[in-house]
Amino acid sequence: MKQNLKIEKYNLEWEKTFRCLSSIYQNKLGDLIISIEHVGSTSVKGLSAKPIIDIDIVIENKQLLRPVIKGLEELGYYHEGDLGIKNREAFARTNQNVPKDNEGTTWMAHHLYVCLQNSDELRRHLIFRDYLREHPEAVRAYESLKRELARSTNDRESYTQGKGDFIEFIINSLQEKLK
Repeated sequence: MKQNLKIEKYNLEWEKTFRCLSSIYQNKLGDLIISIEHVGSTSVKGLSAKPIIDIDIVIENKQLLRPVIKGLEELGYYHEGDLGIKNREAFARTNQNVPKDNEGTTWMAHHLYVCLQNSDELRRHLIFRDYLREHPEAVRAYESLKRELARSTNDRESYTQGKGDFIEFIINSLQEKLK
């Protein structure tokens, strides 16, 4: 069964929504966290994307995970575990009003992760995001690839796998330069 993967033109609301969500997390978690990173395609100005915000909350060590989980649960999230990715914990929402903000806000779709500061996945997210932010030609190529995949693939998994070679090429070439 073919799923309709919706790629939208860049929307300024994505950054605004990220800032609002980030403020809620910062107010709830405070000193437990190092930073809150907007990653994924919605974090790159001008890049068309699926309208889903990807967020990495960064913590110093595993000892902080339990109180962070508790805080996020109080906001209405539930912990899904690492989903097979070391040092990155996934969280899902119980409904569209999560995180709870006492105003009943209906939030746009978002993926929330808590990453240890030394997480390979966090490093990969930041390397790729920062590269795209600095290279408009890569943004155009990535957007073209994403649109083609959205038209031609049968499901979200195939779409994600289809982007993999492009992402890996960028990350690997940058890592080679850093050696």
